[in-house]
Amino acid sequence: MKEFTVGANDSGQRLDRFLSKAVPLLPASLAQKYIRIKRIKLNGGRADRDTRLNTGDVLQLYINDEFFEKPREDNAYLTVAAPKLNIVYEDENILLADKRPGLVVHPHDGAEYGRTLIDHIQAYLYQKKEWSPRGENSFAPTLCNRIDRNTGGIVIAAKNAETLRILNQKIKDREMDKRYLAIVEGTPKPARGSLKGYLFKDAKKNRVFVTDTPQPGSKTCQTNYITLASRNGLSLVECELITGRTHQIRAQFAHAGHPLLGDGKYGKLGKGSDRTYQALYSYKLTFQFTTDAGCLTYLNGKSFRVEKVDFAEEYFPNVKI
Repeated sequence: MKEFTVGANDSGQRLDRFLSKAVPLLPASLAQKYIRIKRIKLNGGRADRDTRLNTGDVLQLYINDEFFEKPREDNAYLTVAAPKLNIVYEDENILLADKRPGLVVHPHDGAEYGRTLIDHIQAYLYQKKEWSPRGENSFAPTLCNRIDRNTGGIVIAAKNAETLRILNQKIKDREMDKRYLAIVEGTPKPARGSLKGYLFKDAKKNRVFVTDTPQPGSKTCQTNYITLASRNGLSLVECELITGRTHQIRAQFAHAGHPLLGDGKYGKLGKGSDRTYQALYSYKLTFQFTTDAGCLTYLNGKSFRVEKVDFAEEYFPNVKI
């Protein structure tokens, strides 16, 4: 329990507004709940969220100590009162989340505290009591892979350190098969093929460039693809990442003359320019372990996929994915 004595500078404020400043990690919806069930008391009794505070009033807050810490990247999950997740699969070791386009995966990608995928995953596990930060010395549920802000699809979260270690190695050794769906302009030829080249990342411009010959600082890139259908000047393709470079699929198809539908960075903003995000989705994940997987052996050979990909249904409603 923690007490606050209202000073002259706080007098006249509504209770809920005072709490938002005094306890910034406490979500507004949770504060309202705690006021309602008397875990937040004013002068020993019940109060309403719009009650005006007076000098000398005493607030008693019967809430977890974590909420009284200062907002930081590592405790942003506390600001998430109602986690919003589309869970594809979950067990005691991993959680596969279907990230919606527009959602940032990590705070350092420019999002505010409490507004990233990892914040919602950590809040979900914290509220389920599967993860107790105070019971851990250093580990926190962590993402094993990343997806661009404006790309949707499956993101893997490790619930424990052993799982994180194993999955990081499996990703490095390419013992996972990740498939993407994309809509590109035109009709790729051949219908089934492989895009190969060299990719250079320009960090200042936050974009990459693909060339057919090696350049200083460039890395090889390869994307295998299958054209599933073509109509009205567009094609639905399934992509397999052989290498996993930044913006690889988007940049390689643009370099090949087939930019992704709605891609404002690498496309020409022609067809699909009214779309908010590029038509790209990490829709399927298969675990293909060829070496020992420890506690994750049971996942070998298992495949998971999202329920639906909106742009595929919109532009190619008759194609079964």
